[in-house]
Amino acid sequence: MSDVLTTGEAARICGVNFRTVSRWIERGLLPAYKLPGRGDRRVLVDELHEFMRKNGIPDHTLAVGQPRRVLIVDDESNMARAIERVLRGAGFETAIASNGFEAGAMLPGFKPALMTLDLRMPGLDGLDVLRFLQKNELPAPLKTLVVSADSEERLQMARALGAHGVVRKPFTNEELLAAVAEMSVR
Repeated sequence: MSDVLTTGEAARICGVNFRTVSRWIERGLLPAYKLPGRGDRRVLVDELHEFMRKNGIPDHTLAVGQPRRVLIVDDESNMARAIERVLRGAGFETAIASNGFEAGAMLPGFKPALMTLDLRMPGLDGLDVLRFLQKNELPAPLKTLVVSADSEERLQMARALGAHGVVRKPFTNEELLAAVAEMSVR
């Protein structure tokens, strides 16, 4: 996807008519710029995503029937709830597991498309979860995003064990959403 969208492309993503996008622009709700000559408007992708997040607009380009589920695995309940707020605001269905064992038990029933995974947890830690994922066939494809303040050595171990991405704690909401978007979780 380009970094710049036409009003029609922005409308398709938001699931609205292009005239609605034009009205948002005219009212100053959605930043855009005009092309010289014809005066067609263009919207920056980042600004559209921020507008959608602020207004609770889900991405309508996602395949129908595809799960937009994220399993959040973190033993720090405040962190898990913070991740959950950000992802729910972006239109994801979420569930929280407070440890690796609980995550493994939830995978078959919840069938997430993505799992955020802290590395430092009591009992089965994040690396143990990644080892489990390597050895076991899952009912649906799963991408793993490590969200951790752990050492660079352990983050590299996580990548070697199959983690699809890493976000270092502390992170901004935008960093988390960008990492999720980069994984193309649909």
